[in-house]
Amino acid sequence: MSIQMNGLPLDHPWPEPKLPELWYSDTIKGLHASTENDWDSLRLSALQTAAGRALWRHVIHDPLAGLLAGETYLKSLYDKIKKDRLNNAREVSGVIIAVRTLWFDTKLEAAINSFEDRAAQVVLLGAGMDARAYRLNCLKESNVFEIDFPEVLQMKTTILQAAENSKKEAEHFIVTAKSVSRVAADIRQKDWLNKLQLAGFEPHKNTVWVLEGILYYLSHSQAMEVLNIITENCNLTHTVLLADFMNKQSTTLSKSNFHFYSDWPDQLLPSLGFSDVNLSQIGDPDAHFGLLHDPQNLFNKLLSLPRSTETHPDDGKPCCRLYLVQASGSPSQTKS
Repeated sequence: MSIQMNGLPLDHPWPEPKLPELWYSDTIKGLHASTENDWDSLRLSALQTAAGRALWRHVIHDPLAGLLAGETYLKSLYDKIKKDRLNNAREVSGVIIAVRTLWFDTKLEAAINSFEDRAAQVVLLGAGMDARAYRLNCLKESNVFEIDFPEVLQMKTTILQAAENSKKEAEHFIVTAKSVSRVAADIRQKDWLNKLQLAGFEPHKNTVWVLEGILYYLSHSQAMEVLNIITENCNLTHTVLLADFMNKQSTTLSKSNFHFYSDWPDQLLPSLGFSDVNLSQIGDPDAHFGLLHDPQNLFNKLLSLPRSTETHPDDGKPCCRLYLVQASGSPSQTKS
């Protein structure tokens, strides 16, 4: 039996990307081609995330991910994965997306189950090509709201409508949520909450806010404004926040893209008004999912160091950390 690495034996071939026949239609190909010329890195990150979910399909069930990602990003990531496997890399490309996706899936289901009637509003900020409303059965009593740039949601809607109309793809196009509403808005602007409410969001209903892969693209003032708006919801109803935070060293990975950071989000969120905060790092027991077996991989090595350590003592490289944070609050618990 060969050693397991990232969920697959080393001698087991990585599943190749499979584009459905529908992708080769002029409409879908044209949409993906236009993004490469017209979209900035923030918008394109939605396609990169979808590609990660598609290529890690042995652990993530997301039949729509490949269609939403498109050929360019699927091929690029697949080539990186093949290279990593050939070189026996300790961390295979895309593993962060895989672990992060599974962590958010697991915590979202737990949050939904924590409500008495298992009914809640779920708001996906910077939803991109997220297909949770089509693949998570735990959302069957929940109203899902997806917020993103108009052009991102328009592309997504066009692709999903094409899938719905395709006999071969229709089986994947089943909305598992009670409802799904798309809200065209830029969360960096001050009007996104109003647009959300116009779409049917009710502030007094139990709400789970999902901020996956979005906060660090914002400026400090923008991110804090978003977090404060969500915190205000705690004064009205039972609120759960699921978010990932970069530490300061992580922003050096792309100074042009990454701006907001928090070295101690488990202290930041209580200071804003959340009463119950739990923090994990990739590699922790609830953020592992059997994908990080090598004890010398980057994430396991970081877990052995104090969070205040800025550079790794072995090689002097920045200690880049991604924090996965679950926070909750309610009117009876928020600070006065």
